[in-house]
Amino acid sequence: MKRWLDSLRQTRLVKSIIYFVVGVISYPGLVIFNKIKILGTENLKNLPMKNVLFVSNHQTYFADVITFLHIFCAVKWRKENRLGLPFYLLNPFTRVYFVAAAETMKSSLVSRIFTWAGAITVKRTWRSEGKEVRRGLDPGDTRKIARALEKNWVITFPQGTTKPFAPGRKGTAFIIKNYRPIVVPVVISGFWRAFTKKGLKFKKKGTLLNVHFKEPLQFTYEESIDVILEKVMDAIEQSKKFMIKSKHHLITALDK
Repeated sequence: MKRWLDSLRQTRLVKSIIYFVVGVISYPGLVIFNKIKILGTENLKNLPMKNVLFVSNHQTYFADVITFLHIFCAVKWRKENRLGLPFYLLNPFTRVYFVAAAETMKSSLVSRIFTWAGAITVKRTWRSEGKEVRRGLDPGDTRKIARALEKNWVITFPQGTTKPFAPGRKGTAFIIKNYRPIVVPVVISGFWRAFTKKGLKFKKKGTLLNVHFKEPLQFTYEESIDVILEKVMDAIEQSKKFMIKSKHHLITALDK
C-alpha cells in the first residue's frame, strides 16, 4: 500500500492538481497583497530537464518553495522575471522536487499535502523535536536526492533552517561533489517579513519579496567538501562575510 501511494504521489496528474490549488491560493499573497521582484530567470532558460540543483537561503517553511514553483511554471510559459497572470497553473512545470525535513512534513495535514507536491523528506542535521542535534550524513537521504536529480530539478536549502547565517550542511556539498549537478544559487529576501515562519499566513502586507537566480556555479570537483560548501554559502549570501556586512549595514542604519 505504501509503495502504491508513493508511486501515485509522483504522478504528474497528482502534482499538477496540487500545484493548481496551492498556486491559486498563494498567488494573491505574492502579487496582490505583496510585491514580488524576480531577477535572473534568463539563467533558467537553457537548463536541462534533469540534474539541476537549486541552492537557496531559507526564510519560511513553505512560502519560499511555493514561490519557486510559481516562477518555474511561469518560465515554462516564457515569462521573464515576472509571473504575470497565473494561466501557467493550467499546465505547470512539475519536474521539480524540494528537500524538506521529515519532521516538518509530518507536522500537519497541510504539510502532508505539500509532501505530495514533490517533497524529498530527510532527517534534520541540526535540529530534532526542537533540540539541537548534529547528525552525520544519512546515506539513505543522499540516495533519495540523487534519484530525484536523475530526471528532475531539485531545490535544497543548505542551512536546513530559517535562521539567517546559520552554518551550511555538508550533505549539500557531498551531493555536488559526487553527482555533479548544475548548481544554481538563489538569494531570497522579504519572505520572513511578509509571512509567518511556516509561510502560510501573512505577517505584514505590502512587503517587497525578492528572488534572484544567479548564474550556475563552477566547480572542478577536485575541491574538498568544505571548499564546495564555502562556495555555495558565499553564492547564497549566507557566509561569514555576508553576516559581517549585514551587521555593518544594521549598525549604520541605527546610527542615522
